[in-house]
Amino acid sequence: MIAVDLGSRTTKAVLLERRGEIYALTRYAMLDAPIFEKKISPELLSDHLHAVTEALGNTTKYLTMSVGLEDAIVRQIEMPQIPLDEMRLVLKVNHKNYLQQDLPNHVFDCFIIPPRPLLPNEKGFDSARSSGSAPKFKVLAAAAKQQLITDYTRAANQAGLTVDCMIPGILAPINTLERVLPEVFANETVALVDVGFKNTSVCVLDRSELALTRVVNIGGDKLTAGLAETMNISYAEAEGIKVGMAPEVESALQMQVIPLGREIRASLDFFEHENDRPVTQVYVSGGAARSEMIMQMLHSELMLECKTWNPTGFLQLALPGQQAVEIEHVGPQLTVAIGAALAAL
Repeated sequence: MIAVDLGSRTTKAVLLERRGEIYALTRYAMLDAPIFEKKISPELLSDHLHAVTEALGNTTKYLTMSVGLEDAIVRQIEMPQIPLDEMRLVLKVNHKNYLQQDLPNHVFDCFIIPPRPLLPNEKGFDSARSSGSAPKFKVLAAAAKQQLITDYTRAANQAGLTVDCMIPGILAPINTLERVLPEVFANETVALVDVGFKNTSVCVLDRSELALTRVVNIGGDKLTAGLAETMNISYAEAEGIKVGMAPEVESALQMQVIPLGREIRASLDFFEHENDRPVTQVYVSGGAARSEMIMQMLHSELMLECKTWNPTGFLQLALPGQQAVEIEHVGPQLTVAIGAALAAL
């Protein structure tokens, strides 16, 4: 399965194989994203996907694509205990009530969240036990514009590919964490922070249950541009020293990271207030996770342990020479692509 994470600046793609119970990473690719203003044409995207498959060795025609943070809406909602196809129809007809937005010409999908037994001291335990009415399903609902789905599918077909699955990018790191750190996923309350080029996604997982999602409009681009302006250097120079941990840039970089830290902290505070349960640690992925200095700054701002994590930790690595050497360095940037592949496999 080819999985593609279309970034604003860099496209990340992986080739995963399922070998019985084992998943193998056989190749990955990181390509400059196509140059476009607001909307990429199917023709340009088709050429780009063709280049991706060439970089991955042209070994399969099956493709999974992640839908960007700005293009997919994800909400956790409650719905009656009805079949999935009926849920999709209910959302299509009544999306404004369930998703609090008017979403004409959108495609809707659902995933029923497996129920986790409530503990005696948890909010809702008594009411769940005494209620005589039929319980509702907790459901993860997603929506994306029909035109975007059509364009992605058309572009893939023109590139000789078959779209097997599309997944909101905000959910992909959750799939990956479940495989890499199953004990943490099942038993702890943690935050997953993925720092992209334009935006940062924040997900709170409470003992395997997705409890909060949020998109923060601060990403690696804003950090780099702010650093370049503050230090009066070029964007390329700022990008290099941001990851390279040069001590002289610490105060200038901190000015850029603090707003991001505050937005993440506000999300965690909201969850903790609503659920009376603390988030114990934060797992950070994306390009910014490669900077030890940024990780330390987030730790100081969030007052929580911030960890980088290796999304390839559960995979059998069957990579060609140079990629086998570089995978440890680029791994955090492949988190979304790997999680998207897992959704299909």
